[in-house]
Amino acid sequence: MSEILIVEDENRLAAFLQKGLRKNGYTTVVAEDGERATEIALNKQFDLMVLDIGLPFKDGFTVLRELRTQGRKLPIIVITARSDDEDKAKAFAFGANDYMTKPFRFQDLLLSVKQNLLLVNS
Repeated sequence: MSEILIVEDENRLAAFLQKGLRKNGYTTVVAEDGERATEIALNKQFDLMVLDIGLPFKDGFTVLRELRTQGRKLPIIVITARSDDEDKAKAFAFGANDYMTKPFRFQDLLLSVKQNLLLVNS
């Protein structure tokens, strides 16, 4: 069973993602801020991360950059309200595997999760 780290400070969205991913057979852990997300991701192996950009204490770009600098290769799907092309380019430059703008359809996120996990496990 794949384990996914959800990094989202909006409680309702985090709960929605957690419920939907668990319903589809994934184990999940939620981090509500960037500092906690980095700490958890550096101390435990995850199969994938769903990462918001607008986080307290440390934004998602910093989390992404730090994890890649530390050699973490887990797939990271960015979910954010930021639709600016510069933000999208920055996320990919820092090592994001996918970028989804809020609001998004859960089925689209689930498809991205499955595709990214398939790539890692092949």
